[in-house]
Amino acid sequence: MNRAMNVLVLCARNSARSQMTEAFLRAHGGDRFAVYSAGLEAAGIHPLTHQVMEEVGLPLTGHRSKEAREFLGKLPVHHLIVVCERTEPECPKLFPGAARQHSWPFDDPVEVEGSLETRLMAFRSVRDAIQRRVREWLRSSETEIAGVR
Repeated sequence: MNRAMNVLVLCARNSARSQMTEAFLRAHGGDRFAVYSAGLEAAGIHPLTHQVMEEVGLPLTGHRSKEAREFLGKLPVHHLIVVCERTEPECPKLFPGAARQHSWPFDDPVEVEGSLETRLMAFRSVRDAIQRRVREWLRSSETEIAGVR
């Protein structure tokens, strides 16, 4: 019997922040979680998202950009993690049926303009912040995570 908890990571477009969070939760969470990500729309995974995740040894092979409605009514969500800023008009505010909701707002690196190096710095900064947040949540929330089964 699969005892993994379903974690759904939501964002506006499922192109950067939610994809990174999904990859880090899969890498660091082990078999405790079945992790999915989606957006209100599926804009495709940004090429710089691929690049910065490959830099840390987590290529997004097999990942694809998905819309939240792909999971509505089909996935019991134990933990919903929303990774976009609440001030973003397209940021999802909730997901019906989610047992626990977590708000982890990160700046959208896709919105950063400038040189390639400037944009890469933004993607790396968000990537590193997401990895820290995932590790912190896994360390500090063992009881809370286990209590949702």
